[in-house]
Order: sequence, then structure tokens, then C-alpha cells
Amino acid sequence: MDFGFSEDQKMIAELAADFAKKEIAPHIEEDEENHFYRRDILTQMGELGLLGFNIPEEYGGNGLGWMEAVAALYEIAKVHTSWRLSISGNVWGPALTILEYGTEEQKQAYIPGLCSGEFAGSFAITEANSGSDVSGMKMTAKDDGDFWVLNGSKMWISGGHTSDIGLVYAKTDPTAGGKGISCFIVDYNNTEGVERIPIHKKVGMWPAPTSELVFDNARIPKANLLGPLNRGFQICMWMLNNTRMGCATGGAALSAACLEGAVQYANERTQFGQPIGKFQMIQQQIAEMKLEDEAALALVYKAAWLKENKLPNQQATSIAKLFGSNAAVHAANLAMKIYGSYGYSDEYPCGRWLRDAKQFEILEGTSNIHMGIVAGIELGYQPNR
Repeated sequence: MDFGFSEDQKMIAELAADFAKKEIAPHIEEDEENHFYRRDILTQMGELGLLGFNIPEEYGGNGLGWMEAVAALYEIAKVHTSWRLSISGNVWGPALTILEYGTEEQKQAYIPGLCSGEFAGSFAITEANSGSDVSGMKMTAKDDGDFWVLNGSKMWISGGHTSDIGLVYAKTDPTAGGKGISCFIVDYNNTEGVERIPIHKKVGMWPAPTSELVFDNARIPKANLLGPLNRGFQICMWMLNNTRMGCATGGAALSAACLEGAVQYANERTQFGQPIGKFQMIQQQIAEMKLEDEAALALVYKAAWLKENKLPNQQATSIAKLFGSNAAVHAANLAMKIYGSYGYSDEYPCGRWLRDAKQFEILEGTSNIHMGIVAGIELGYQPNR
């Protein structure tokens, strides 16, 4: 297992880092204050090829794999973790899932636009009363000749009201639990009966749009069923095992951002005539952050390497996501301690780091869910796919 980057891979990481520094970093404070989503950032990512990972060139992708994708996403998320959602929302959610389960017509219609940034993508699973319990969703899709008619609502959907294309999961057989779910490609710009309501009151991730979606007799063409009927649960789990890499990478990246900030501050801030980094307790906190940061990134690379080589990776992905979540929260908490009173002000990014870190423990499966996946596979209760 070799994580040594080639020169080409290093260039991809440098491209992403340079883009984040020039196009994202200058707007962070303004966008945080105004809870503002810059759609043009997504378009620019597409123009640079940063939305085409894991997608063949024939469908508009860049032909690059998981290692390059993780390297690029890491650099972007380290600058501002809200923007990691664009890669998951466009590539590892809709584009990659349509590539795996879609018809040729679906692939040609949707994947190139998701890779270029012409389309903003999303996926809708969670409902007000079904988060971790995916099979407990209540939204329905009824057969009506040439259409499926969707009724119900989705909650906490990343990019829900700003996306053009989304994957929506609904019950096509409400009596069958998880075996009665199907997946649909929804063209939001050309579908009546969908109300998309922005959710503004969140603890963090302020520039990343979050939404409630209400479907009232929304008619979806029969051609937009993705994969086999009533196989939506399996499609959803396959998709989440990919999109969770966004959370895992984002957690490691936020941990790194906290560490870099804490080191810089510890060397600049003086007390008792010397930099606070000279004090043993500060050094202990820096060491803790460094240990977890190194481990988090190594676990991300391991999961990416397994995916790249088409080896069983579900457990490794959950481990990376779970550890990255813990590392991000711990690093953000320690960074605020090291910054002291300034960490509690808006003058420094500690508050943003802490607010944003907590979402990793919830999105793409709570930490409890990932504990169960890791333990269940280890105990032999479920396969490691």
C-alpha cells in the first residue's frame, strides 16, 4: 500500500490548493456573515476539472481516481470545509451513482453537466422522522402511466434549493420497508410540484445551502427511475459509501486547518516573555492534535486506496469517517483553548472551526451508525463490501 504521490497527483493537489487560496479564502468572512452560497465557485471548479473525479472522460470526467480526488478535496476543505460538499454533491453522489446504475441515456443526459459545473447536484434521503433509519422513510412514489408521482418531504438536504439535478429516494412499495425504496433522478428546473425551502438557522456550515424539500404530486418521467425498481436501498447504501469519503476527507482537512492555525498562534502569542508554544501544556495539546491529524489523513488515504483498487472498503471508509469526525471536533476544541479569549471572538476562525466540525458527527451517518458498521463487520455480522 503506497501512498506516495506521483508528480501528476501533486500537481492536482497544488491546483486545488491554489484555487481555494485565490477564489475561496478571500470571501470566507463575508460569506460566513451573510450565509452566502457562491454558485460561481462550483462553475469554476468544473472548469478546472475538480468535479470530474472517478468519472471517465467519455462522460465529461477527468479520468482520475480516488487518490487524486481525496488530495484535491483535502486542499479545498482545509481552506473552507463548506465547499467540500460540492464534490460530494455533484460527483460522488449523483454523477458516480448514475454512472454505476444509470442507463446510457441517463449517463449522457446528466453526468457531463455535473462534471462541468453546468449542473449543481444533490441527493435527498433524510426526512423529519427518518434519518439513520433510511428504510423508515415515508415519502412515496406512485406509478401513474408514463410518470411516477412523488409525495412527501425531505429534510436537511445539502444543496437542496440550489441544485439543478438531484437523486431522490422514495417508497414505491410502502409495505416492504427497505425493500420497497426506489431512486429517482429529479430535474428540479423542469419539475412542477416541488417546493424548496432554505434552512438558514444552522449552527455551522453557513455558506453551504441546506434545504427542506416538499413534493406535492410531483410528476417524474418513467425514464428517470435510476436502477431497478425497489432497489433504492441498495443504491443508497452504495452511494453513501462513496459520499462518506467527502466527510472523512473533510474531517481530516479541518483537523489540519486547526493544527496549522494553532501552531502559528502558539508561535506568535507571547506570555511571560516567551511564545506560548514554549509551555509544556500547549505542547501537549499541539502533540495531541498532530497525532490525530496524521492518523485521520492516513485512514482517508487507506480507504481511498482500497476504493481505487476495487477492494472491500466499507469498514475502512467508516473508520476514516468516524476517526476524522473525532479528530476535527477535538482539534477545533483544542485550537480554541490555545487561542484563549481570542479564540472565542470572531477575529479568529476558531468559532467557525468548532461549529463546522460538529456536522461531521451527524452527516452521512452519525458516529453511532459508523460505530455499528465498524463493529458489525469486525464481528462478522455483515460483509465488508
